[in-house]
Amino acid sequence: MRTFILLIIYILLTILLIPVLLFCYPLKFPLPIILIGKAALWLGPKILGIRLDASGLDRIDKRTSYVFMANHLSLMDGPLIFMLIPQFVRVLLKKEAFKIPVIGLAMRQVGFVSVDRKGLKGGKKSIDRATRMIKEKGFSFLIFPEGTRSRDGKLQPFKRGGFFLAINSQVPIFPVSIKGSYALMPKGSFFVKKGKVGVMFHPPVSIKGFNKDNLSQLINKVRSVIQSGLD
Repeated sequence: MRTFILLIIYILLTILLIPVLLFCYPLKFPLPIILIGKAALWLGPKILGIRLDASGLDRIDKRTSYVFMANHLSLMDGPLIFMLIPQFVRVLLKKEAFKIPVIGLAMRQVGFVSVDRKGLKGGKKSIDRATRMIKEKGFSFLIFPEGTRSRDGKLQPFKRGGFFLAINSQVPIFPVSIKGSYALMPKGSFFVKKGKVGVMFHPPVSIKGFNKDNLSQLINKVRSVIQSGLD
């Protein structure tokens, strides 16, 4: 019942977002859209009965660009982390997400980047675009290095794209561990259960000394940090 209530509220908010988009799109003014999105996401946990236990937020320097990397257990992970990060962080998402009416256009307007997971060239173009946005506009990005949600709740192997983004942009990686969301909404489930979700923001990992030749070492380092918050 709670899931349906939230869905109805989000549909109404999406309708209300249309005039905001019509105003902001020609002016290329994304701030109102981001603020509305952040406010809307705060409704989710309250309506769904999700208790958030977030730690390490004080480690985030609002003036510094990061590549936030988190494990991926549930559809709720992205909205929860986006809501918690005290920056207007952008997100790399699979291109299918941008087909959602109104919401897809809003995500493009604020600077979210689509990723075509079927081809290497498409992925490289997305990383290159995100790199330019970090360098030119000082954005931070959120990615899920596993590439997709876990089917069993365990940490999966990491893909390299996000690490190329950090190295090419020369910004720190911010590891994030999420616990509890898999039990509340595992992959394939539409309904969300009441419960507790823990989100741990670890100390940032510097990319100094890492390059394409020793990329695997950086991947292993970040993965072990995220795993440490899940054990």
